[in-house]
Amino acid sequence: MHTIGNPWLWGGFAVVVIVALLVDLVLMRHGGPHKVTFKEALGWSLGWIALALAFNAGLWFYLKETVDIATANTLGLEFLTGYLIEKALAVDNIFVFLLIMSYFSVPEIQRQRVLIIGIIGAIFLRTIMIFAGAALVNEFHWILYVFGAFLLFTGWKMWFAAGQEPSLDDNPALKFMRRHLRITHAYNGNRLMTEKDGVRWFTPMFVVLVLIAVTDVIFAVDSIPAIFAITTDPFIVLTSNVFAVLGLRAMFFLLAGMADRFHLLPYGLAVVLAFIGAKMLLMDIFKIPVVVSLGVVALILAVTMVLSLKLPPRQPH
Repeated sequence: MHTIGNPWLWGGFAVVVIVALLVDLVLMRHGGPHKVTFKEALGWSLGWIALALAFNAGLWFYLKETVDIATANTLGLEFLTGYLIEKALAVDNIFVFLLIMSYFSVPEIQRQRVLIIGIIGAIFLRTIMIFAGAALVNEFHWILYVFGAFLLFTGWKMWFAAGQEPSLDDNPALKFMRRHLRITHAYNGNRLMTEKDGVRWFTPMFVVLVLIAVTDVIFAVDSIPAIFAITTDPFIVLTSNVFAVLGLRAMFFLLAGMADRFHLLPYGLAVVLAFIGAKMLLMDIFKIPVVVSLGVVALILAVTMVLSLKLPPRQPH
């Protein structure tokens, strides 16, 4: 499969991600379990965004010096567009995380640990899914049409599901765990398992981590095909995806008290998915430039967020 990635680029990317995760873990451990304030979450969110933009700038400069400026401009825009799409879709992911945390009454001081484990798991799972997707696209070009149709269907489904009150009671993974595992009612610090009278029991923390992992896989099935509409280069697909995922923990605490304020965002995300799906289906008839895609996605999200702040949520009857 064709990729701009070489050993230096892959190695540099891996080093940046590992160092960023280690710094995050060290600072989290140094601060100890605590309730994350809005100010702290905002600082971390801006830091993660700055890191992604710095990586994008570094990639552009490297490609300009080693290849040519046209390639640097194209791939730089592809990274930025992919990052924006993944970041936007991650917001819907976070709203489900909020639902899971609230449903199981996860203590505030333990939420950081749950999220950092979820992020590491998400990076691992998405890496596998992206390389598998890239291999399929390389072998079967027509699969991009399948991705496009799937995104159109997902956008349609998301549009009509927007505004409905989600529920975990019918979640298949939760039903399976309740049926087959011994689960305690109370948390035991950050432990995933405990023993009672010599019998092993799973804590609610274990259930929460499993549900977050399952949720991320479900959302990855939507978001990864979306970025293949922008580029099929696995290096750009993976790097933009991972940088969007790295900021999930900070974004979770940033949006924790703002979910209701952006009540129209799911409609905007539905339109974004539909637009990307249509772009994939039309790729051999009319190629939409990357810069146009970036502008359309940014405009849809901006309009949706402004309307969310201007229009009050519809009250249930």
